[in-house]
Amino acid sequence: MKIKIFSAGGTIDKIYFDKKSEFDVGESVVGDILKEANVNFEYECEPILSKDSLEMTDADRQLVFDKINSELNTHIIITHGTDTMIETAKKLQSIPGKVIVLTGSMQPARFKASDAAFNVGCAIIAVQSLSPGVYIVMNGCVFDPEKVRKNRDQNRFEIL
Repeated sequence: MKIKIFSAGGTIDKIYFDKKSEFDVGESVVGDILKEANVNFEYECEPILSKDSLEMTDADRQLVFDKINSELNTHIIITHGTDTMIETAKKLQSIPGKVIVLTGSMQPARFKASDAAFNVGCAIIAVQSLSPGVYIVMNGCVFDPEKVRKNRDQNRFEIL
């Protein structure tokens, strides 16, 4: 089984620029995470967007939908910003016959104290184990997009 990994941007790919004192979304780091982990499965990484999820529009979500819907691989991971991950997951729910897992991180993957590698690892296991459908995998849990919320105070996802 080949896993197709798409990046849509978000904190997981953010880079800190000292001169600007802000974060910008950079290139996807998932390929680097998987190389460092010495994984033993076939995968391919492809960017779709490079945006903070708060900047995503309905047209961006439609672009993600169209890309995933036309993808031949049936096991798909999407790295995505956490602020609007739930909205994108709900948009994808009408795609049949695929296991689609959205994940991201609360801290950039380039930071030492980041949840990125853990969340990507959990998403890899989830996409290989779950039945067709759309899922959010964060904080060591698998969530139904209809029954999850982001708790900004606790910096985690939780069941509604």
